[in-house]
Amino acid sequence: MEQHFLVFKDVVETKNITLSAKKLHMSQPSISLQIQNLENEYGARFFDRSNKGVTLTKEGQVFYTHVRSVLDLLSNAKEQIGALTKNQRGLIYLGATLTIGEYVLPNILAYLHKTHPNVDFKVKIANTESISQDVLEKKIHIGLIEGPVTSHKDLNVESFWKDELVVAIPHFHHWASRDSINLAELPHERLVTREDGSGTRKVMEMALKERGLDPNELNITMELGSTQAIKQLVSAGLGITIISSLTVSRECEQKTFKILKIEDLPIYRPLSILTNARTTQTKDERILINLLHDHRLLSDVLSRDDNELEEHTKKTHLAHPTVINRNAQSKGPNAKKTLA
Repeated sequence: MEQHFLVFKDVVETKNITLSAKKLHMSQPSISLQIQNLENEYGARFFDRSNKGVTLTKEGQVFYTHVRSVLDLLSNAKEQIGALTKNQRGLIYLGATLTIGEYVLPNILAYLHKTHPNVDFKVKIANTESISQDVLEKKIHIGLIEGPVTSHKDLNVESFWKDELVVAIPHFHHWASRDSINLAELPHERLVTREDGSGTRKVMEMALKERGLDPNELNITMELGSTQAIKQLVSAGLGITIISSLTVSRECEQKTFKILKIEDLPIYRPLSILTNARTTQTKDERILINLLHDHRLLSDVLSRDDNELEEHTKKTHLAHPTVINRNAQSKGPNAKKTLA
């Protein structure tokens, strides 16, 4: 029966029996027969057929809702049963946006690696739109994003931190003697920003609009998909940037950058956890999520460098078995961070 449900679901989503046949490597008559068997079983017609394809009837819409729920339950059952198999390692598919992936996630994974090496991670770094879509499609179990995300009934969004956006300038900039600027001064400077679709860019533009500054007035000279590349350009004097305070703490201590507050009102953005509302998290996934919600522990973990983490984890352990990333040996942020 599960196979019949999978075929039905695919036909609904492709709206075409021929396309489903190619995708599922089945013959059209076989798919049509399975659909007919379902309709006979439940005593209702699920599809209206035409030369353009198929569309759901009212009965089909009701049935589709239940089919999705049943398939999700079966998928969760398989994952949980598999996790109980003797000696089988857990695996979490995790996605993160660039700032989190580069400046938050490494210390978290390093901490978990040093406590209980029970589960492996596969990590994807991408922008907010890509991560949220992968969570909806269940390619990623947990997404960690910065900034707003488009609302969707199948997407759970939980904020776990607030990050401040600040103006970063090179230490030799003519504003270097100042501690703050006002918004009206921004359009007069060359600005280097992230690309469209990034969480940082969205939050920046929304905040500027709310404060009466049209983002189109900004003198944006370069758009880049890498925070590190932006920092290199700014340090070379090719512009200024509005950037996460998380990403420039080291450069500030090294006197490479000067950070300026925005007088008109500080700009904060949430760091959020994305999960699929139609799936249930495993025990290991919940441990990671619980860590992200433990503000005191997370602050401590993020403020430590590698040597401090090793010493810290000898004294502090999570209450339950936790997770690792065997492939993530990159160093976490060495600088002390103060998060809003």
